[in-house]
Amino acid sequence: MDKMEIFKAQFPDAQFFDENHLQHLDEYLEQKGMIHPSEKIISIEKPGEGNMNFVRRVITNEKSLIVKQCRPWVEKYPAIHAPVERLEVEQNYYQFISIDPFFIPYTPKILCYDPGNLMLILEDLGEGSDLTFMYKKGAKINEEQKDSLLKYISKLHGTDWSNRIKTFPSNQALKQLNYEHIFNYPYLTENGFDLDTVQPGLQTLSLTVKHNESLKKSISALGRIYLAQGPVLIHGDYYPGSWLQVQEEIKVIDPEFAFFGFAEFDPAVMTAHFFMAGMRVSEVKQILTHYSKRDDFNENLFMGFTGTEILRRIIGLAQLPLDLSLNEKAELLVLAQQFITSPKDHQML
Repeated sequence: MDKMEIFKAQFPDAQFFDENHLQHLDEYLEQKGMIHPSEKIISIEKPGEGNMNFVRRVITNEKSLIVKQCRPWVEKYPAIHAPVERLEVEQNYYQFISIDPFFIPYTPKILCYDPGNLMLILEDLGEGSDLTFMYKKGAKINEEQKDSLLKYISKLHGTDWSNRIKTFPSNQALKQLNYEHIFNYPYLTENGFDLDTVQPGLQTLSLTVKHNESLKKSISALGRIYLAQGPVLIHGDYYPGSWLQVQEEIKVIDPEFAFFGFAEFDPAVMTAHFFMAGMRVSEVKQILTHYSKRDDFNENLFMGFTGTEILRRIIGLAQLPLDLSLNEKAELLVLAQQFITSPKDHQML
């Protein structure tokens, strides 16, 4: 069965869109009131390198908008099942934060939420690019970008959402999938993924982690905390692929991994990617001074999540375009393990 047949078998009443099945997209958008009958689609393009969903920018003779359809698989890795409830999570997240004017400049407006067709239609924020360029040697994000990114999660984590926890989807199925790829799969000695296809020598290098049983126990403990419900609304995937630079402004997108968890997770993921982008400890510490910690912030947990994110990105399936030599990755793997096993010796916040 091809992807459309799999989709239709599970969702017989839903329309399926991909590169080979776009002929009825104009009819669909007209039906949903997104375009009017005389409006014509000029082009359909891919707005960026997303992993989870089918996402396209639709440009008409009058406007442009973003069309996102989620499927019961990961778009970049179709063999991996992914719960379609993530669409509801993304829609809820945008609705939640929209009540605070602070978030409006960061966030696209929802134009149409169509769960029957697993579709979300969003305001097009305009031509821009994500911040994955920062992985390239010599590339830097500027002070304004850093400041915006820290202000965003400081506000998100500092807002009291407690009276609305019960109305937000638990997102447990997607959390379980993420758990597998952060806290389990990368550390299996035989997981079917030959890391030498990413970089020669990386498979052997990974064994220093995969054979460290005490480290893996610590990672499992971190994973159990990740799976638990916490008091804070977190973005859940706060890394350069979710950050857009549009003109002079930072936008934050793709909150499908959002859930009520622990505030330490978002800044930890961000910090891990700063290290993988070649930043030094002193530079990262300086950036993190702009993060407003909650009173209950646990620095050991933050360090553990930081180390785990580094490990899973270097030796796991969710690879990044890292511009790092094998020796540089080896140094990061050592540092990441220290963050997990001796966090008090590496406090950054």
